[in-house]
Amino acid sequence: MTSKRHIKQLSESEIIALAKKDRKYFGTLYDRYFEQIFRFIFKRLGGDEDTAGDLSQQTFIKAMANMEKYEDRGFPFSSWLYRIAQNEVSMYFRQQKKNFSVPIDENRIQDVGSEAEIFSSHMSMDDQEKLIEMLNGLEESHLDIIELRFFQQMSFKEIAEIYSVSEATAKMRTYRILERINKQWKNEE
Repeated sequence: MTSKRHIKQLSESEIIALAKKDRKYFGTLYDRYFEQIFRFIFKRLGGDEDTAGDLSQQTFIKAMANMEKYEDRGFPFSSWLYRIAQNEVSMYFRQQKKNFSVPIDENRIQDVGSEAEIFSSHMSMDDQEKLIEMLNGLEESHLDIIELRFFQQMSFKEIAEIYSVSEATAKMRTYRILERINKQWKNEE
């Protein structure tokens, strides 16, 4: 029998191997990742705590049910969970037919403006509001990528794992979206 103390000393890959054989070990992964998956979903829903809790639970139920399908591809286990969570949120919005919007952090909006080469220094409040409007006008898949990169501060490698693409493809998609934002910004000046 493996004790709780012993389990905490195991590596993530060892815990995953145990969880694939016996679902009772999945609880360790749940305990390790629930809070960050919940926060991710909570932010995506704009602060709807009850629905975030439901979708977080659904994410972990699906992950547990599909543990045998999980393959270590050199990415953290959390990337697989984020991908499942992203799918749950997308299905929720499709079912609710709600418009999707990203919760905006003022420092992160500055990062988007800088990366899109709209501004090299400080943005005015009017410019920030204009950029937020542009972001909210993006199609959902593009908004997802911008949110993951700038507001969730994920690496290109993590984004690649969520979308099951190469790191180069994740980077290319991000910069193409930023180029579109830049082009739209210049057309509206």
